[in-house]
Amino acid sequence: MTSRQFSRGEFLALTGLLSGSTLLRGTAEAATPPPSAPAGRSEPGAGPSREEMNKLRRDCRGSLASGTPKDAGAELVRIGQWMQRQGLSGDIYGQGELVQSFEKRIAGLLGFEDGCFMPTGTMGQLIVLRLYADAGGLRTFGVHPSSHHVLHENDSHSVLHGLRDVIISPWSRPLLASDVLEAREPLGTVSVELPVRWLGGQLQTWEQLEELKRTCREKGVKLHMDGARLWECQPYYGRSLADICRGFDSVYVSFYKMVGALGGAMVVGGKDFISAARTWRHRHGGNVFQMYPYVASAAMRLDDVLARIPEYVKRTKAVTELLAADSRITVLPRPVQTNMFRVFLRADPAALYRQVARIAREDRIWVANGFSQTRVPGVVETELQLGEGVSGIRDAEAARAFLRLLEAA
Repeated sequence: MTSRQFSRGEFLALTGLLSGSTLLRGTAEAATPPPSAPAGRSEPGAGPSREEMNKLRRDCRGSLASGTPKDAGAELVRIGQWMQRQGLSGDIYGQGELVQSFEKRIAGLLGFEDGCFMPTGTMGQLIVLRLYADAGGLRTFGVHPSSHHVLHENDSHSVLHGLRDVIISPWSRPLLASDVLEAREPLGTVSVELPVRWLGGQLQTWEQLEELKRTCREKGVKLHMDGARLWECQPYYGRSLADICRGFDSVYVSFYKMVGALGGAMVVGGKDFISAARTWRHRHGGNVFQMYPYVASAAMRLDDVLARIPEYVKRTKAVTELLAADSRITVLPRPVQTNMFRVFLRADPAALYRQVARIAREDRIWVANGFSQTRVPGVVETELQLGEGVSGIRDAEAARAFLRLLEAA
């Protein structure tokens, strides 16, 4: 491995040219073995199997990546015990005190009239886009090239609803008001991700965000927030979640990302809009007979997670500076803006995979979920997100463990 940092040209290739899902395999939910690695027991000399990696991860005392595995049975018991302590009962198709009160609570937290719980964020956001298209007559919506709508939903907006995405911004920065003003064709809606996952959690400045809201309002364009990771934005802006959301016509939030719930999402907006969203949830087959396990798992965690996020962001800033001090690593963004970031380094993914296992065995710290090839030969990236997994380790320990990946070069 060379000891220099990437050239400007290489870095722009990393952040500015990746614009299609075929080029973005993403950071896996668990460390992904190379093609030769078996799913079960590994052969002598081969990399560890998935089962072996999963066990190593469960045994770690700390983690730098999201998605720490839980004991599934214990988790269900915990949900049931929480409901009993709260004196709560279940629901029927979302009709019940727990679900409905949680919908009202999230809507109020984000500054909206009402909310509708959704089994998945994909479903919720498709419904939002469809409602705006039907109401306004334009079936085009503007997005960042890394939008979840574009990369991760198998063209569902086009296949199911006859909608068309229009890429209106470059890959290398968040979507801005100027992108809306300079769009090459009329837009009915703009869907904006806060923060931008594929840019390591980057955000618009407060002034840029306010200008974007104002521009959409003046042009009569509906503004929707893909707020899958909205919770992590609050420390950067230093304002309430309701202030951040004010000016958006609707917002989607996730409950398994960062919050750590079993699953589920919510769309919030005006009362009539949410009433229509409930109808479309039914049409999408999303009226699950009983939603309470998902809602309870989110409700029992949310307050604690929101209280901890500022500390996670603070620690992320410290850890990323320790990592970036090594010239063989590039951190994106720098400085970090949330508790999420991306790391680029020169190495072979298979060697890194084996090194992740070695670090987990020796240091009992999980340093990465997986590695993705970039368009720069020999350079890979990984996505890190500091959360509950760093509560038992120090910043210096976390950085030192990750830097051991360089031994695989």
